[in-house]
Amino acid sequence: MKLEGRVWLKEGDKSFLGSGRIELLEKIAKNGSIAKAAKEMGMSYKAAWDAVDAMNNLSETPLVERNTGGKNGGGTTLTPKGEEIVEVFKALEKKYEMFLNSIAKDASTFDMLYKNIRRINMKTSARNQLFGKITKIVKGAINSEVELDIGEGNVIVSVITNDSLDSLGFEVGEEAYAIVKASWIILAKEKPKKISARNVLEGVVKALIPGAVNSEIKIEVGDKTLASVITNDAVDELKPKEGEKIFVIFKASNVILGA
Repeated sequence: MKLEGRVWLKEGDKSFLGSGRIELLEKIAKNGSIAKAAKEMGMSYKAAWDAVDAMNNLSETPLVERNTGGKNGGGTTLTPKGEEIVEVFKALEKKYEMFLNSIAKDASTFDMLYKNIRRINMKTSARNQLFGKITKIVKGAINSEVELDIGEGNVIVSVITNDSLDSLGFEVGEEAYAIVKASWIILAKEKPKKISARNVLEGVVKALIPGAVNSEIKIEVGDKTLASVITNDAVDELKPKEGEKIFVIFKASNVILGA
């Protein structure tokens, strides 16, 4: 993948210099004429003149000047300031190109940037979105088991189809995100000794938000905050209190993975 960009200089909120205007200045210097420079660039004389006028007005001193009379009957030339601006802009473009190339060469940095942008733009109704690194993949005949390290010693397991695994292109060491709906999370005050659910995480009750029928309980698990929605009857039975230890339980089949 190739990164491309352009340099533009502004004076206040007005465009001052870009690659197109610099090219125009170079052609004026070459031809000694705005009309000839405009023709070479495939633009109208008026557009070229307006660009020159804008640059002259925005610069502290003019970049282009008209010369009358003389041996060759006059013409249009760049001022010393104009020549300096062209040289400085060209140097700036080279620095900018080097900067883009340095990013493109560092594939890991670019991939990270791309994934972060995707995360920022990701929108879902699920309250629980966990980001981590894939530590293990066990492929079966139909389904695959994927382990995701979400930090501070917490690992969650997801079971997805082999088609999904191939489509996502997961490999050990890559980053991924997991989604678990709040209504899929079961809470317990004691760690279950025997349970079919693969994911059991220890956490601390952070907040209890009561509702008319259901209540939302926020739990801190390491540096992550998970939400569980349970019935008010379950709240009365469990009696969770802020600061108490609690166990978060959910099935591996209820963990949705994304890249």
